[in-house]
Amino acid sequence: MTEHQVGTVPADIGDEVDDLAPSGPAVLFVCTHNSGRSQMAVAFFNHLVGDRALGLSGGSQPAAQVDPLVVRVMAERGIDITGAIPKEWTDALLQTADVVIDMGCEDTDPLMFGHRFEMWPLPDPHGRGIEEIRAIRDDIEQRVRRLIVNLGLAVRSRV
Repeated sequence: MTEHQVGTVPADIGDEVDDLAPSGPAVLFVCTHNSGRSQMAVAFFNHLVGDRALGLSGGSQPAAQVDPLVVRVMAERGIDITGAIPKEWTDALLQTADVVIDMGCEDTDPLMFGHRFEMWPLPDPHGRGIEEIRAIRDDIEQRVRRLIVNLGLAVRSRV
């Protein structure tokens, strides 16, 4: 399987977000540490939609690094997230987002107002075994695919 490097957006994007935004919607995936669920979701989203939309991610309490097992299970799908860095969701990210997806952290009350908002109650992969993380990854992939369809976007033909 071919591996694809998924681009990351710097934590201090500020006004440059406008330059990154394609014509489609911007989707912000949030979880507590931005080291597992939201990293998988944004990687799938950006991989599947290409430049037709913008996926972003952030956490309320970012970890020091992305969970190594999360990196591993994404590589199994041909998606390289080794360059991903956990970051805090900021006002700039919120202002950019058309859609906010809470990945199960339940600390996003301030985020839901003024956005299309969805709760995806998913377990945190931190501290879980590889098989459990694969199951979480597969669930996230299916949810992201449904979201893409619901947003009226097409999945890239070569993924």
